[in-house]
Amino acid sequence: MLKKIQIENFALIDSLELDLQKNLTMITGETGAGKSILLGALVLILGNRADLSAIRDTSRKCIVEAQFEITSLGLKDLFQEFDLDYENVSFLRREILPSGKSRAFINDTPVTLAVMNNIGKRLVDIHSQHQTLQLSKDTFQAEVLNAYIIEATKNSKEPALLILDNYKRELVVFKNAQKELKKLQSQEALLSKELDYNNFLLEELESVHLDKIDQTALEEENEQLSNVETITEVFTEFNTSLSEDDHGILDQLRQLQNKLQSISSYSTNYASIRERLSSVLLELEDVYEESSREADKVEADPERLLQINTSLTILENLYRKHQAVDVPSLIQLRDELADKVFVSQGLEKKIKTQEKLLQESEKSLLKISKVLHDLRIKHKVSLEQEIIQVVIELGMPNAQFKIELLPLDHFVDSGKDMIQFTFTANKGSQLLPLDKAASGGELSRLMLAIKSILSRCKKLPTIIFDEIDTGVSGAIATKMADIMTVMSKEMQVMAITHLPQIAAAGDDHLIVKKQTDEKMTYSTIQRLDGDDRLEEIAQMLSGGTISDAARENARALLN
Repeated sequence: MLKKIQIENFALIDSLELDLQKNLTMITGETGAGKSILLGALVLILGNRADLSAIRDTSRKCIVEAQFEITSLGLKDLFQEFDLDYENVSFLRREILPSGKSRAFINDTPVTLAVMNNIGKRLVDIHSQHQTLQLSKDTFQAEVLNAYIIEATKNSKEPALLILDNYKRELVVFKNAQKELKKLQSQEALLSKELDYNNFLLEELESVHLDKIDQTALEEENEQLSNVETITEVFTEFNTSLSEDDHGILDQLRQLQNKLQSISSYSTNYASIRERLSSVLLELEDVYEESSREADKVEADPERLLQINTSLTILENLYRKHQAVDVPSLIQLRDELADKVFVSQGLEKKIKTQEKLLQESEKSLLKISKVLHDLRIKHKVSLEQEIIQVVIELGMPNAQFKIELLPLDHFVDSGKDMIQFTFTANKGSQLLPLDKAASGGELSRLMLAIKSILSRCKKLPTIIFDEIDTGVSGAIATKMADIMTVMSKEMQVMAITHLPQIAAAGDDHLIVKKQTDEKMTYSTIQRLDGDDRLEEIAQMLSGGTISDAARENARALLN
């Protein structure tokens, strides 16, 4: 319920702090006194766009803050969805700065207008003749029928609430399956265009056997085979110089080694020189043996040279083609192509699996939808009868009201039915959808009838009726007051009215007055009790000078 509203610098209100009561509150006042200003301030709390012309003093900011008791409305999940702190008593605030910038807060957390609208519409429902178009919305009509069925079956073995919950869970599965299938099909369409080309590239890379290629070794072998004559010539000359009979370097060093041996006992320095020469000789002999082995290996092989050149040429072409720099980067590319080809080939299986899942989910949804459809068929007649009974009491004795269940070719949030309310207020007239069937006043009374039944079936937010009694009087007004009174036992109801029969039914009575001082005009809201309330009802009855008869009539209405 709306516990308190504070308004600063808005329209004709300079500063206002108003505590509100539960049950039924009536708001009266002369035309032009500013009753609509209170609604204008509240719609800011509901996330509507700010009208800068509504700022009273453009040199300071406008503030509207409302305090709500929301314990019974089940909004914890919604607050969590928007990452907001949930409090049983929550505050919604709008600020309009002199610059025109608007800010919104919920429990002191800044929010967007979209978030404020989403929360606000769960807290306050403002209803006037201009807002009866809500009646024509499929979602609202489905909400009404579903709420009625939930209430009617709450004690049955298979309550509608449980069935609807199962349907909603399965609908999430179905939509996710649809989304995943569409994703897989898009991938398949994209990859199928590339599959042949990727296969060609993969086969080309696999044919080279990249894992077995050592490019450095190939390049070294290529250099050797390309220079066989030079290498042979150098090794021949080298080995000849070392091992030529009597004149080879090795023989000469051995002779020197023997001569140094003969004098090494004369000095440790001589012995050291001899040992160092022995080391050099051993190393040189090893070099000679290795060079001889290498010389024996050197052999012209034109066929192998051609193979190596071909392999290196292929590598260079692959480098240029794929903008690669070495064999490992080509291996990485090959593996990536292999993954793409594998995914492409595996998508068909995944798509078939997903299609089967989607079919199973659709089958389950169809089954639950049929149960919901049957429940609606079973209970809609009693809802039609209840609504017609109230509408007749509200002054439309020839009214007809029917609920049509039109089959859909797709699933919606509440099944596979399009729920359509049809209505006519006139005898012999054709039943039509609500947006084509009635005047604003007739739809307002129909909405009152529907909301009165809905309030019995589910927790509703605070509802504010804005002069929906326009054009009615007498017994019909009394019946409207009775309906509001019954509704107010389950929820907070506020009504802006010009009719004394309705105003007298309230548990609380507020009056809006417009006053003028030396500088400006401003509106105030006061709570009426006792004699003050009696005088206001008498004034509404008399329309002018209050007579004793008017006071007696007012006293009778209030009692």
